[in-house]
Order: sequence, then C-alpha cells, then structure tokens
Amino acid sequence: MDVTGRWRSLRVRLVLFVSVTLVVVCAAMALTTVFVQRVYLLGDLDQRVTDAAERSQGGLQRRTGGATDLGFLNERGQPAGTLAARFADGQVIAAEVVTADGRQQVLTAAQRAALKGIGTDGSLHTRTVPGLGTYRVTALGGDGVPVLAGLPMADVQQVIDRLVVVEAVIAAVGLGAAACVSAVVIRRQLRPLGRVAATAAEVARVPLDRGEVAPLARVAARDTDPGTEAGQVGVVLNRLIDHVESSLAERRRTEERMRRFLADAGHELRTPLASIAGYAEYMNGDQRTIEPALAWQRVSAQSARMTDLVEDLLLLARLDEGRPLELTEVNLATLVAEAVWDARAAGSGHDWQLALRLDGPVPVVADPSRLHQVVANLLANARVHTPTGTKITVVVETVETVETAKNASAAAGARCVIRVRDDGPGIPPELLPTIFERFTRADGSRSRASGKEGGSGLGLAIAAALTQAHGGRIEVESEPGRTEFSVTLPIG
Repeated sequence: MDVTGRWRSLRVRLVLFVSVTLVVVCAAMALTTVFVQRVYLLGDLDQRVTDAAERSQGGLQRRTGGATDLGFLNERGQPAGTLAARFADGQVIAAEVVTADGRQQVLTAAQRAALKGIGTDGSLHTRTVPGLGTYRVTALGGDGVPVLAGLPMADVQQVIDRLVVVEAVIAAVGLGAAACVSAVVIRRQLRPLGRVAATAAEVARVPLDRGEVAPLARVAARDTDPGTEAGQVGVVLNRLIDHVESSLAERRRTEERMRRFLADAGHELRTPLASIAGYAEYMNGDQRTIEPALAWQRVSAQSARMTDLVEDLLLLARLDEGRPLELTEVNLATLVAEAVWDARAAGSGHDWQLALRLDGPVPVVADPSRLHQVVANLLANARVHTPTGTKITVVVETVETVETAKNASAAAGARCVIRVRDDGPGIPPELLPTIFERFTRADGSRSRASGKEGGSGLGLAIAAALTQAHGGRIEVESEPGRTEFSVTLPIG
C-alpha cells in the first residue's frame, strides 16, 4: 500500500475511533438519563399508590358495608385503572378496578390470583394482572381494615419508551454530525503529517547505496512548526535527512581518499618494482651495461624503499584499526635529544639547535618507539625539504592550557609541546590544509637536497596519526622563511 493509501486508512480508523467513542458516550448518557427518569417516575408512582391505599383504608373506615364492600372506588378522585381489593384471613375476597368510563369492574379469579402473596406491610410490588397489564400495588393493614390498592404502570412505561426513542434520535443525529465534523477536522489535522510521510517515502526511494546522490528532499517549512506534533515529526525528519546527507558526503570523501590512497600506493610501489625488474633484466642480459655489484646495490636500495613503504602502510592500517600502543613513562627531554642527535648525524649540513625549556624531567606516558618516530619524521621532513645550511631548531617546553569541556566548565592543566622550526622556504598555503594527509608532497616549493630520493608522502601522516593515538594534537604554521610544526602531548 502506498503512502496515500496508508494515510487514508489512518484517517478512516481515527474517524471510526472517534465515532465509536461518541457512541459509547452517548449510550452511557442515554442509559443514565433513562435510568434516572425511570427511578423518578417509579418513585412518584409508588407515592401515588401509597396515597391511594391510605385513602381506600380511610374510606372503608367511614363506610358501613360488608366485608366485600369496595364502594369507595365510586368516590371522586379515583383515576381510571385504580385497582382495590379486600382481604380476609390473608385471602383476596373482593377485587375491583375502575374502568375508563368511571365504573367498577369485578376482577376474575385469574386476575385475583395475580394479587396473592402480598403482605399488608405497606411494601410496593409489581404484578402483571391478566387483561389489565402491569400494576404497582401495595397493601395496608395495621389497626385499620386490610386493603390493597394499585395503579397501572402503562403511563410510566410509555414515558420511558418515548424518552428512549427521543434519546436515540438525538444521539443518531448528533453522532452523524459529530462524525462528519470529526472526519473534516482529522483530515485537516493529518494533512501535514501526510506531507511529511510523502517526503519520507520520496527519500526512501532514492538509491543511497550507489552512484552520485542528488540533494534529498526536505519537509517544507510550513510542516516544521515545533508547536505541533506533525511539525515536530517534520523537524526530526529534516534532521535525519541532514544526517544522512552528511554521512553520504563523508562516505564520498572517504571513497575518494581511498581511491587516491590506492592510486598513490600503487604508484609508489610500482616505482621500486620497476627499478628492481630493470636491474634484473640488465643482469640477465647477454650484454651487461651495468656492473653486477652496482645493480645489486640498487636492487637492495629499491627493496628497502619498498619495504619501508609497506611498513608505513601497515602502521597506518593498525592505527586506523585503533590498536593499543605499548605505553610506558618516557622522559621526553631525553627522547627528543636522542632524535636530534640522530638527525644531526644524517644531515650534518644543517644547523641543528636544541632548546629544553623545562624546569625538570617531564614524564610522558607514551609508546617510546612510536613517539620517537613522530619526532624523527618531523626532523626528517625539515631536513629533506630544506636546503643545506638551513637552521633547524627543536624546542621542548611545557605550557598551561585551558580547554572548555562539554559541560561548559573550564579545566586547566599542563601540557608538553615539541616544536620543530626551520627557516627554509616554507610550505605553499594551498598545501597546508592537506599537509597531514597521506601521500601529500610539497616537493615543488620546498627545496630538496640534491641527489636525495623523494619520500613516500607518509611521514607527516604517520606523525599525525601517532600523535592522535597518544591523545595529543599536531599543528603547522608556515610562511616564507619560517615553518613550525608543534606536537602537544598531555603530561602524566
């Protein structure tokens, strides 16, 4: 079933629910009204029956007739249908009823039998007298003459029946009108929700698992009023669509980076492999144009280069997987000093400077070999990409930092910063945003020492990944004549 059909079905169910609710309410009100009215009418009838019995007993006391005398029924004020009876030894010995023309009619034996078993205690009883209908009767005894009196219930029942009919008609008309109004109101109220559902269905039909995804539809502003339930759904749906689009954009960026990464990795691996294959061909040829020792030297060099590249790629893969480091307490000053000595031995043509601006030993919880690799990569980057004679200064210092936490409270603490600064030609501004991405090179702008082979473009990416794995951050600032990389690490 499509969205339109589903919402039409929902509207029908809501209208049915409201209608059933109204039916139940109307039925409860009608039954309550009928019950209350019946109780009132029966109470009034019982009172009139009791009054009739008292009048009948009083009339008998004033008369001098025999034990079967019911002449008081002829007295004025006795309504048509009034029934009276005389008792003797608990048996009905005389019973008459006032007819519609005001005369008295003697009850038959069958009709008198319907009055048996009524005690003279003044309690009210309901009896059906054959040929006369249903009566409300009572009998009085006491110090007076025992007598029974009764009045028909036909009038009461007729009033109740009419009330039921009136209630039913009013309820039917009211329910019909209420159902129509409810249908219109529900339709109008659900219309925004239907538009929200249609937007969701349109987004659901878009193939998000492949190809370029066009901008997704959004819920219109008129259906995003947070003051209404439908508007709240629209707001949440728009947020969900925004999240989906941002996730798709990130997926595209990740796929693009992966494609570029694979292409660059393939290119980097192809170069040493091509060199190895070329030297092997020279060595196997009939006429050798290169000395075997030199060929093997170049093969070994290219093999080592390829091995380093593969190890760098494996390291980045492990860091991407979030594998834990082998953490221990490290003296940062000693670690940086050793890295500078190694760099001075590898690049004696540069002016190396080390400044330890520390009050004492700085203990850092880190993986010694990986942290040494971070510093070594930064020093190698400065050495390779700057001309001979460039001054490279390494500074280790502690700084006080204030970071704003998520709960808006300020937390202050000491941090250690390693700065690698050189006065070389600098990094082009357009390369700074991607300087820590994999296979990024700045060979075109920063001078490279003559005769040195180019790197793989993974050194700074590894340094950034290792710094992040240690809970720190790496930053760069560059302009002509000054380039500075800074690594900030937590202390302790």
